[in-house]
Amino acid sequence: MNSNFLIVPDSFKGTMSAIDVCRIMAETLQERFPDATIRTIPVADGGEGSVDAFLAALPGRRMTATCCGPYRDSIEGYYGLLDNGTAVVEMAAAAGLPLVGEDRRVEQTTTYGVGQLVRDAMDHGADKVIMGLGGSCTNDGGCGMAAALGVRFVDQTGEAFIPTGGTLGHIAHIDMGGIDSRIASGQVRFVTMCDIDNPLCGTTGAAAIFAPQKGATPHQVETLDAGLAHLAAVIRKDLGKDVMMVPGAGAAGGMGAGMVAFFDSPLQMGIQTVLDTVGFDDLLRDADMVFSGEGCFDGQSLHGKVVVGVASRCKRAGKPLIAIAGVIDDTVVPSAVEAGVSHLCCINRTGVPLDIAIRHPRSNLAHTMGLLSELIAHTPEDELPARIHLHEHHGK
Repeated sequence: MNSNFLIVPDSFKGTMSAIDVCRIMAETLQERFPDATIRTIPVADGGEGSVDAFLAALPGRRMTATCCGPYRDSIEGYYGLLDNGTAVVEMAAAAGLPLVGEDRRVEQTTTYGVGQLVRDAMDHGADKVIMGLGGSCTNDGGCGMAAALGVRFVDQTGEAFIPTGGTLGHIAHIDMGGIDSRIASGQVRFVTMCDIDNPLCGTTGAAAIFAPQKGATPHQVETLDAGLAHLAAVIRKDLGKDVMMVPGAGAAGGMGAGMVAFFDSPLQMGIQTVLDTVGFDDLLRDADMVFSGEGCFDGQSLHGKVVVGVASRCKRAGKPLIAIAGVIDDTVVPSAVEAGVSHLCCINRTGVPLDIAIRHPRSNLAHTMGLLSELIAHTPEDELPARIHLHEHHGK
Protein backbone atom coordinates (compact mmCIF):
# COMPACT_ATOMS: atom_id res chain seq x y z
CA MET A 1 0.00 0.00 0.00
CA ASN A 2 1.05 3.61 -0.54
CA SER A 3 4.05 2.52 -2.57
CA ASN A 4 4.46 5.80 -4.42
CA PHE A 5 5.35 8.83 -2.30
CA LEU A 6 5.93 12.45 -3.26
CA ILE A 7 7.89 14.68 -0.85
CA VAL A 8 7.58 18.45 -1.41
CA PRO A 9 8.75 20.47 1.62
CA ASP A 10 9.93 23.99 2.27
CA SER A 11 12.97 24.56 4.45
CA PHE A 12 12.52 24.66 8.21
CA LYS A 13 13.94 28.17 8.46
CA GLY A 14 17.10 28.40 10.52
CA THR A 15 17.37 24.65 11.13
CA MET A 16 17.06 22.53 7.96
CA SER A 17 17.16 23.28 4.26
CA ALA A 18 14.46 21.84 2.02
CA ILE A 19 17.07 19.42 0.69
CA ASP A 20 17.80 18.26 4.27
CA VAL A 21 14.10 17.76 4.95
CA CYS A 22 13.67 15.75 1.74
CA ARG A 23 16.57 13.47 2.60
CA ILE A 24 15.35 12.72 6.12
CA MET A 25 11.77 12.11 5.02
CA ALA A 26 12.84 9.88 2.12
CA GLU A 27 15.32 7.83 4.17
CA THR A 28 12.76 7.17 6.89
CA LEU A 29 10.04 6.16 4.45
CA GLN A 30 12.39 3.95 2.46
CA GLU A 31 13.43 2.12 5.61
CA ARG A 32 9.82 1.18 6.37
CA PHE A 33 8.74 0.78 2.72
CA PRO A 34 11.85 -0.58 0.95
CA ASP A 35 10.02 -1.19 -2.33
CA ALA A 36 8.39 2.23 -2.46
CA THR A 37 8.99 4.73 -5.24
CA ILE A 38 9.90 8.05 -3.64
CA ARG A 39 10.27 11.35 -5.51
CA THR A 40 11.66 14.37 -3.64
CA ILE A 41 11.07 17.97 -4.69
CA PRO A 42 12.81 20.49 -2.39
CA VAL A 43 11.23 23.93 -2.59
CA ALA A 44 12.93 27.32 -2.46
CA ASP A 45 11.27 30.74 -2.60
CA GLY A 46 13.65 32.40 -5.05
CA GLY A 47 16.28 33.44 -2.53
CA GLU A 48 19.52 31.77 -1.60
CA GLY A 49 19.40 28.04 -2.22
CA SER A 50 16.94 28.17 -5.11
CA VAL A 51 19.47 27.00 -7.68
CA ASP A 52 20.52 24.04 -5.54
CA ALA A 53 16.88 23.15 -4.82
CA PHE A 54 15.96 23.03 -8.50
CA LEU A 55 19.07 21.02 -9.33
CA ALA A 56 18.18 18.56 -6.58
CA ALA A 57 14.74 18.08 -8.12
CA LEU A 58 15.57 18.08 -11.81
CA PRO A 59 18.54 17.08 -14.00
CA GLY A 60 20.85 19.94 -14.81
CA ARG A 61 24.12 21.54 -13.82
CA ARG A 62 25.41 24.48 -11.83
CA MET A 63 27.06 27.05 -14.09
CA THR A 64 29.52 29.78 -13.15
CA ALA A 65 30.23 33.01 -15.00
CA THR A 66 32.24 36.15 -14.39
CA CYS A 67 29.93 39.11 -13.85
CA CYS A 68 29.67 42.45 -12.11
CA GLY A 69 29.07 42.54 -8.41
CA PRO A 70 26.90 45.15 -6.68
CA TYR A 71 29.57 47.86 -7.07
CA ARG A 72 30.57 46.81 -10.62
CA ASP A 73 33.54 44.84 -9.30
CA SER A 74 34.29 41.53 -11.04
CA ILE A 75 32.95 38.46 -9.22
CA GLU A 76 32.21 34.82 -9.99
CA GLY A 77 28.45 34.42 -10.23
CA TYR A 78 26.42 31.27 -10.74
CA TYR A 79 23.09 29.97 -11.97
CA GLY A 80 21.42 26.64 -12.67
CA LEU A 81 20.91 25.31 -16.17
CA LEU A 82 18.35 22.53 -16.29
CA ASP A 83 18.45 19.91 -19.03
CA ASN A 84 15.06 21.11 -20.28
CA GLY A 85 16.53 24.48 -21.28
CA THR A 86 15.40 26.42 -18.21
CA ALA A 87 17.88 28.63 -16.39
CA VAL A 88 17.39 29.31 -12.69
CA VAL A 89 18.94 32.60 -11.62
CA GLU A 90 19.11 33.84 -8.04
CA MET A 91 19.45 37.59 -8.42
CA ALA A 92 21.29 37.58 -5.09
CA ALA A 93 24.14 35.65 -6.77
CA ALA A 94 25.24 38.94 -8.35
CA ALA A 95 23.37 41.53 -6.28
CA GLY A 96 22.91 39.96 -2.86
CA LEU A 97 23.39 41.60 0.51
CA PRO A 98 26.19 39.21 1.57
CA LEU A 99 28.26 40.45 -1.39
CA VAL A 100 28.62 43.91 0.16
CA GLY A 101 29.18 42.84 3.76
CA GLU A 102 29.07 45.89 6.01
CA ASP A 103 29.79 48.27 3.12
CA ARG A 104 26.13 49.00 2.46
CA ARG A 105 25.58 51.86 0.00
CA VAL A 106 22.20 50.95 -1.44
CA GLU A 107 21.97 54.12 -3.52
CA GLN A 108 25.04 52.95 -5.50
CA THR A 109 24.43 49.22 -5.97
CA THR A 110 23.39 47.67 -9.27
CA THR A 111 21.72 44.57 -10.68
CA TYR A 112 23.87 44.76 -13.82
CA GLY A 113 25.57 41.46 -13.00
CA VAL A 114 22.21 39.70 -12.89
CA GLY A 115 21.67 40.61 -16.51
CA GLN A 116 25.12 39.27 -17.36
CA LEU A 117 24.21 35.93 -15.78
CA VAL A 118 21.01 35.85 -17.85
CA ARG A 119 22.97 36.58 -21.02
CA ASP A 120 25.41 33.77 -20.22
CA ALA A 121 22.49 31.40 -19.66
CA MET A 122 20.98 32.36 -23.02
CA ASP A 123 24.37 31.87 -24.68
CA HIS A 124 24.33 28.33 -23.27
CA GLY A 125 20.94 27.62 -24.81
CA ALA A 126 18.42 28.64 -22.16
CA ASP A 127 15.02 29.48 -23.61
CA LYS A 128 13.33 30.12 -20.26
CA VAL A 129 14.62 32.00 -17.24
CA ILE A 130 13.26 31.54 -13.74
CA MET A 131 14.35 34.63 -11.84
CA GLY A 132 14.46 34.34 -8.06
CA LEU A 133 14.01 37.58 -6.14
CA GLY A 134 15.23 37.93 -2.60
CA GLY A 135 18.16 38.95 -0.43
CA SER A 136 19.15 41.91 -2.59
CA CYS A 137 21.37 44.86 -1.68
CA THR A 138 19.92 46.95 -4.50
CA ASN A 139 17.17 49.48 -5.10
CA ASP A 140 17.53 50.11 -8.83
CA GLY A 141 14.20 48.73 -10.02
CA GLY A 142 16.01 46.13 -12.11
CA CYS A 143 17.44 48.82 -14.40
CA GLY A 144 20.97 47.45 -14.09
CA MET A 145 19.86 44.02 -15.28
CA ALA A 146 17.89 45.61 -18.12
CA ALA A 147 20.91 47.69 -19.18
CA ALA A 148 23.11 44.59 -19.30
CA LEU A 149 20.61 43.07 -21.72
CA GLY A 150 20.44 46.04 -24.06
CA VAL A 151 17.86 48.44 -22.64
CA ARG A 152 19.07 52.06 -22.87
CA PHE A 153 18.38 54.59 -20.14
CA VAL A 154 18.86 58.16 -21.34
CA ASP A 155 19.20 61.29 -19.20
CA GLN A 156 18.06 64.85 -19.93
CA THR A 157 21.19 65.54 -22.00
CA GLY A 158 20.60 62.54 -24.23
CA GLU A 159 23.42 60.51 -22.69
CA ALA A 160 22.88 56.82 -21.94
CA PHE A 161 23.80 55.65 -18.43
CA ILE A 162 23.26 52.73 -16.08
CA PRO A 163 20.89 53.82 -13.31
CA THR A 164 21.37 52.88 -9.68
CA GLY A 165 18.96 53.50 -6.86
CA GLY A 166 20.37 56.97 -6.30
CA THR A 167 20.17 58.03 -9.97
CA LEU A 168 16.77 56.72 -11.04
CA GLY A 169 15.52 60.30 -10.99
CA HIS A 170 17.88 61.14 -13.86
CA ILE A 171 16.06 58.87 -16.32
CA ALA A 172 14.36 60.92 -19.01
CA HIS A 173 13.68 58.19 -21.55
CA ILE A 174 13.78 54.38 -21.79
CA ASP A 175 14.73 52.89 -25.16
CA MET A 176 13.86 49.20 -25.55
CA GLY A 177 15.11 49.03 -29.16
CA GLY A 178 18.45 47.48 -28.29
CA ILE A 179 17.23 44.73 -25.99
CA ASP A 180 18.70 41.32 -26.78
CA SER A 181 16.91 39.96 -29.84
CA ARG A 182 16.27 36.63 -28.14
CA ILE A 183 14.18 38.45 -25.56
CA ALA A 184 12.53 40.85 -28.00
CA SER A 185 11.41 37.97 -30.24
CA GLY A 186 9.98 35.95 -27.36
CA GLN A 187 12.52 33.19 -27.95
CA VAL A 188 13.42 33.46 -24.25
CA ARG A 189 10.63 33.69 -21.68
CA PHE A 190 10.84 34.85 -18.07
CA VAL A 191 9.03 33.78 -14.91
CA THR A 192 9.80 35.52 -11.63
CA MET A 193 9.58 33.87 -8.22
CA CYS A 194 8.27 36.48 -5.79
CA ASP A 195 6.84 35.58 -2.40
CA ILE A 196 6.00 39.08 -1.19
CA ASP A 197 3.24 41.40 -2.38
CA ASN A 198 4.72 44.81 -1.54
CA PRO A 199 3.96 47.56 -4.08
CA LEU A 200 6.78 49.55 -5.65
CA CYS A 201 6.49 52.73 -3.57
CA GLY A 202 4.92 54.17 -0.46
CA THR A 203 4.94 53.14 3.18
CA THR A 204 4.97 49.43 2.29
CA GLY A 205 7.13 49.80 -0.82
CA ALA A 206 10.65 48.68 -1.68
CA ALA A 207 12.53 51.61 -0.13
CA ALA A 208 10.47 52.08 3.02
CA ILE A 209 10.42 48.43 4.04
CA PHE A 210 13.70 47.02 2.78
CA ALA A 211 16.21 49.83 2.12
CA PRO A 212 17.08 50.50 5.79
CA GLN A 213 18.55 47.00 6.14
CA LYS A 214 20.58 47.74 3.02
CA GLY A 215 22.20 50.77 4.65
CA ALA A 216 19.78 53.57 3.77
CA THR A 217 19.29 56.51 6.12
CA PRO A 218 15.77 57.96 6.54
CA HIS A 219 16.64 60.73 4.07
CA GLN A 220 17.99 58.19 1.57
CA VAL A 221 14.80 56.14 1.92
CA GLU A 222 12.83 59.19 0.77
CA THR A 223 15.20 59.73 -2.16
CA LEU A 224 15.10 56.08 -3.18
CA ASP A 225 11.31 55.98 -2.98
CA ALA A 226 11.05 59.11 -5.12
CA GLY A 227 13.44 57.55 -7.63
CA LEU A 228 11.31 54.43 -7.95
CA ALA A 229 8.19 56.57 -8.38
CA HIS A 230 9.98 58.49 -11.15
CA LEU A 231 11.01 55.21 -12.80
CA ALA A 232 7.40 54.04 -12.72
CA ALA A 233 6.28 57.29 -14.37
CA VAL A 234 8.83 56.91 -17.19
CA ILE A 235 7.88 53.27 -17.67
CA ARG A 236 4.24 54.32 -17.95
CA LYS A 237 5.12 57.07 -20.44
CA ASP A 238 7.56 55.13 -22.65
CA LEU A 239 6.48 51.49 -22.26
CA GLY A 240 2.76 51.89 -21.60
CA LYS A 241 2.86 49.75 -18.44
CA ASP A 242 1.66 50.75 -14.98
CA VAL A 243 3.83 48.91 -12.44
CA MET A 244 3.31 51.13 -9.42
CA MET A 245 0.77 48.98 -7.58
CA VAL A 246 1.54 45.56 -9.02
CA PRO A 247 1.69 43.14 -6.05
CA GLY A 248 5.35 42.19 -5.64
CA ALA A 249 6.67 45.16 -7.65
CA GLY A 250 8.62 46.25 -4.58
CA ALA A 251 10.48 42.96 -4.23
CA ALA A 252 14.30 43.04 -4.37
CA GLY A 253 14.59 46.82 -4.50
CA GLY A 254 11.87 47.22 -7.09
CA MET A 255 13.19 44.47 -9.33
CA GLY A 256 9.71 42.95 -9.34
CA ALA A 257 8.55 46.02 -11.23
CA GLY A 258 11.52 45.79 -13.58
CA MET A 259 10.81 42.16 -14.43
CA VAL A 260 7.26 43.09 -15.41
CA ALA A 261 8.21 46.25 -17.29
CA PHE A 262 11.31 45.17 -19.21
CA PHE A 263 10.81 41.42 -19.62
CA ASP A 264 7.01 40.91 -19.58
CA SER A 265 7.53 38.47 -16.73
CA PRO A 266 4.71 37.29 -14.51
CA LEU A 267 5.37 37.45 -10.78
CA GLN A 268 4.24 34.30 -9.02
CA MET A 269 4.66 32.51 -5.73
CA GLY A 270 7.75 30.35 -5.56
CA ILE A 271 5.80 27.19 -4.81
CA GLN A 272 3.71 27.54 -7.96
CA THR A 273 6.85 28.09 -10.05
CA VAL A 274 8.48 24.98 -8.60
CA LEU A 275 5.40 22.80 -9.04
CA ASP A 276 4.91 23.92 -12.63
CA THR A 277 8.59 23.42 -13.50
CA VAL A 278 8.82 19.86 -12.14
CA GLY A 279 5.51 18.81 -13.71
CA PHE A 280 3.97 18.19 -10.29
CA ASP A 281 0.45 17.56 -11.56
CA ASP A 282 1.71 14.72 -13.75
CA LEU A 283 3.72 13.22 -10.89
CA LEU A 284 0.71 13.53 -8.62
CA ARG A 285 -1.40 11.25 -10.78
CA ASP A 286 0.74 8.24 -9.83
CA ALA A 287 1.27 9.20 -6.18
CA ASP A 288 -0.43 7.37 -3.34
CA MET A 289 0.49 9.93 -0.70
CA VAL A 290 2.22 13.34 -0.55
CA PHE A 291 4.34 14.78 2.26
CA SER A 292 5.12 18.45 2.76
CA GLY A 293 6.31 20.63 5.60
CA GLU A 294 7.67 23.93 6.84
CA GLY A 295 9.21 25.27 10.01
CA CYS A 296 6.19 27.15 11.34
CA PHE A 297 2.63 26.55 10.21
CA ASP A 298 0.58 29.63 11.13
CA GLY A 299 -1.62 32.27 9.58
CA GLN A 300 1.03 33.29 7.05
CA SER A 301 1.15 29.70 5.78
CA LEU A 302 -2.39 30.07 4.46
CA HIS A 303 -1.37 32.77 1.98
CA GLY A 304 0.35 30.96 -0.85
CA LYS A 305 3.16 29.32 1.08
CA VAL A 306 4.49 25.86 0.33
CA VAL A 307 2.19 23.54 2.28
CA VAL A 308 -1.02 25.23 1.19
CA GLY A 309 0.25 25.54 -2.39
CA VAL A 310 0.83 21.79 -2.48
CA ALA A 311 -2.44 21.14 -0.65
CA SER A 312 -4.54 22.93 -3.23
CA ARG A 313 -3.24 20.68 -5.99
CA CYS A 314 -3.60 17.54 -3.87
CA LYS A 315 -7.18 18.47 -3.05
CA ARG A 316 -7.98 18.99 -6.72
CA ALA A 317 -6.48 15.60 -7.56
CA GLY A 318 -8.05 13.82 -4.59
CA LYS A 319 -4.67 12.83 -3.11
CA PRO A 320 -3.90 12.72 0.64
CA LEU A 321 -1.34 15.19 1.96
CA ILE A 322 0.49 14.87 5.28
CA ALA A 323 2.08 18.14 6.42
CA ILE A 324 4.76 18.32 9.09
CA ALA A 325 5.98 21.41 10.93
CA GLY A 326 8.23 22.43 13.77
CA VAL A 327 5.52 24.65 15.26
CA ILE A 328 1.78 24.58 14.58
CA ASP A 329 -0.75 27.28 15.45
CA ASP A 330 -3.85 25.25 16.28
CA THR A 331 -6.16 28.12 15.32
CA VAL A 332 -5.33 27.68 11.62
CA VAL A 333 -5.71 23.89 11.51
CA PRO A 334 -9.36 23.99 10.32
CA SER A 335 -8.34 26.28 7.46
CA ALA A 336 -5.48 23.95 6.58
CA VAL A 337 -7.85 20.99 6.39
CA GLU A 338 -10.22 23.01 4.22
CA ALA A 339 -7.28 23.88 1.93
CA GLY A 340 -6.54 20.20 1.38
CA VAL A 341 -4.19 19.13 4.18
CA SER A 342 -5.28 15.63 5.24
CA HIS A 343 -3.03 15.26 8.28
CA LEU A 344 -1.01 17.85 10.18
CA CYS A 345 1.78 16.82 12.58
CA CYS A 346 4.30 18.60 14.77
CA ILE A 347 7.85 17.28 15.22
CA ASN A 348 8.08 18.69 18.75
CA ARG A 349 6.97 15.36 20.11
CA THR A 350 7.63 16.01 23.80
CA GLY A 351 6.16 19.47 24.01
CA VAL A 352 9.38 21.08 25.22
CA PRO A 353 9.93 24.83 24.81
CA LEU A 354 10.78 25.86 21.26
CA ASP A 355 14.28 27.06 22.12
CA ILE A 356 15.10 23.53 23.26
CA ALA A 357 13.24 21.62 20.55
CA ILE A 358 14.94 23.66 17.82
CA ARG A 359 18.30 22.17 18.81
CA HIS A 360 17.36 18.71 17.52
CA PRO A 361 15.32 19.25 14.33
CA ARG A 362 16.74 16.36 12.33
CA SER A 363 16.22 13.68 14.96
CA ASN A 364 12.76 15.07 15.77
CA LEU A 365 11.76 14.99 12.10
CA ALA A 366 13.12 11.46 11.65
CA HIS A 367 11.27 10.26 14.75
CA THR A 368 7.99 11.81 13.59
CA MET A 369 8.36 10.32 10.10
CA GLY A 370 9.07 6.94 11.70
CA LEU A 371 5.85 7.08 13.71
CA LEU A 372 3.88 8.14 10.65
CA SER A 373 5.41 5.34 8.59
CA GLU A 374 4.33 2.74 11.13
CA LEU A 375 0.85 4.24 11.35
CA ILE A 376 0.48 4.23 7.57
CA ALA A 377 1.76 0.67 7.32
CA HIS A 378 -0.66 -0.70 9.91
CA THR A 379 -3.80 1.32 9.16
CA PRO A 380 -6.15 0.70 6.25
CA GLU A 381 -6.11 3.79 4.09
CA ASP A 382 -9.80 4.48 4.48
CA GLU A 383 -9.45 4.41 8.26
CA LEU A 384 -6.71 7.03 8.58
CA PRO A 385 -8.13 9.88 10.66
CA ALA A 386 -8.79 13.20 9.03
CA ARG A 387 -5.98 14.70 11.10
CA ILE A 388 -3.14 13.02 13.03
CA HIS A 389 -2.02 14.38 16.39
CA LEU A 390 1.10 12.65 17.72
CA HIS A 391 0.63 14.63 20.91
CA GLU A 392 -1.53 17.46 22.15
CA HIS A 393 1.20 20.09 22.51
CA HIS A 394 2.19 21.82 19.27
CA GLY A 395 4.79 24.18 20.64
CA LYS A 396 2.69 27.30 20.30
